Amino acid sequence: MTKNMRKLKIGIVGCGAIGSSLAKEIVVGLRGSACLAALYDIRLEKSQSLSKQLTKNTRFCVGNLDALIRKSDLVIESSCAKAAWEIVRKSLSGGRKVMVMSVGGMVGHLDQLFVLAEKFNAQAYFPSGAICGIDGLKAANIAGVQRIVLTTRKHPDAFNGVEYVVKKFRGALAGLKKDKILFTGTAAQAVKYFPQNINVAAVLGLAGIGMHKTKVCIIASPSVRKNIHEILIESKAAKIFTRTENILHPENPKTSYLAVLSAIATLKQILQPIKIGT
Repeated sequence: MTKNMRKLKIGIVGCGAIGSSLAKEIVVGLRGSACLAALYDIRLEKSQSLSKQLTKNTRFCVGNLDALIRKSDLVIESSCAKAAWEIVRKSLSGGRKVMVMSVGGMVGHLDQLFVLAEKFNAQAYFPSGAICGIDGLKAANIAGVQRIVLTTRKHPDAFNGVEYVVKKFRGALAGLKKDKILFTGTAAQAVKYFPQNINVAAVLGLAGIGMHKTKVCIIASPSVRKNIHEILIESKAAKIFTRTENILHPENPKTSYLAVLSAIATLKQILQPIKIGT
């Protein structure tokens, strides 16, 4: 970065495992071209704790979303699917760039997303997350994609507390000895029923043929200790198959480590003048 270039001011909404990891990377790894501007979490103690880890005081903490947006050039949403749209809506309406981690929260709001981004000359970024192949999908989709199927396997513990699983299987995952199919359907349905588990389905739907045409199968597998995503893409340009075996995030087993690293890579792409890959 040259002396005359201003650092990108980044605010983070949601100070859990993902938000904390991104904040630490901004303060250390990206300090030459970006700076942490603000932290906000609905649970004030979480933003205070993170700020103290970074600076030994609470100077990064703000009391509400509006205050964070005012301080930021780029807002990173790392909260939850339920809160994501309101964060994105307010950020874009304020003319801010926004990076979305809870991609499933955008389902049902895509038309508004494009309208707001264009109206306020803002941008929204969606990291690839815990899957590989988005670059090939985007290219193949220009020629035409006929079919996309995502098969996700996770350990049964990853689905603890998921309302859909609790209601449909009534504790049947406890002591599971073999693979059990929890869900088959569209990406739109998957992100509705598994809002904290299947953001990758939303990314696939957005990048390809849409949320209602992208097919998803979710399997609880007691033999796996990784979050495994297999993607089949059939198009006029190529047949693509990817398998990603994700190491779990050390602070949040419901999140894949690669999802956090994907967000960091997206940040670097925003900040760097040379872009590599589709």
